[in-house]
Amino acid sequence: MKTREARELGGRLTALVQAGKTAQAYSLLAPLLGQRTPFAMLRCIGEPIGASPMQPVNDFLALIAIDRTEGGWVIISSALERQLGRDLDGAFARCRDFIIAGDIWYATDILAEGVVGQALAAHFQPSLQLLAPWRQDPNPWVRRAVGVGAHFWAKRSHGAAEHIPRAGRLLAFLKPMFEEWDMNAVKGVGWGLKTLGRYYPDLVADWLAQQVIPNQRHHRTLMLRKALTHLSKEQRTRVKEAPHPGSQLPAEP
Repeated sequence: MKTREARELGGRLTALVQAGKTAQAYSLLAPLLGQRTPFAMLRCIGEPIGASPMQPVNDFLALIAIDRTEGGWVIISSALERQLGRDLDGAFARCRDFIIAGDIWYATDILAEGVVGQALAAHFQPSLQLLAPWRQDPNPWVRRAVGVGAHFWAKRSHGAAEHIPRAGRLLAFLKPMFEEWDMNAVKGVGWGLKTLGRYYPDLVADWLAQQVIPNQRHHRTLMLRKALTHLSKEQRTRVKEAPHPGSQLPAEP
């Protein structure tokens, strides 16, 4: 499938969905979700769907989610991303519901990058406000999504100097999650810290020096190991030798 064909299919699906023919639309889409269709093509299909009036679309996305296909989450993510500018609160709420329904790492990561990460890139402060309760959400996949969204934001920022204040705010936002203990959530938060460390290593080194306390390990070793991935030897030493930081750093790779 080529990009033009994917967009044309998205247009046909949109027309069916807006006409109330969601079952017919899904029967047209389902064969693509049952095979290894490139994510880029699936996003092209989802974009026009998400740009159309929301209520019929949301019903269609709920239908897609029932089968819990990997490609289905890409369609859902792409459609919700197009709703962010019109209904940020609602898109976040629907994203959370779909993450819980997906109940698996790849559904979480697809939705977190495509919705949470995109929202942070385009609507930083209001997105942080909406994400705040996700840090303590009872569902670990929802908590994981916070870290994955931070990863996407850091990757999109490319370490640009003008984004340093926001990177610092994002690290402060993630502080309560450094003590996360569920391994699935830890991997997501650690991924976010790892990518922040790639693009803002000095900020992350200083931040880690404030989190890691000797003989009081309240974090998963994996979390710290991921956060240290892109730091230089000097930056790792800064973390280790800060006035109140920890001695329990992972061994040098």
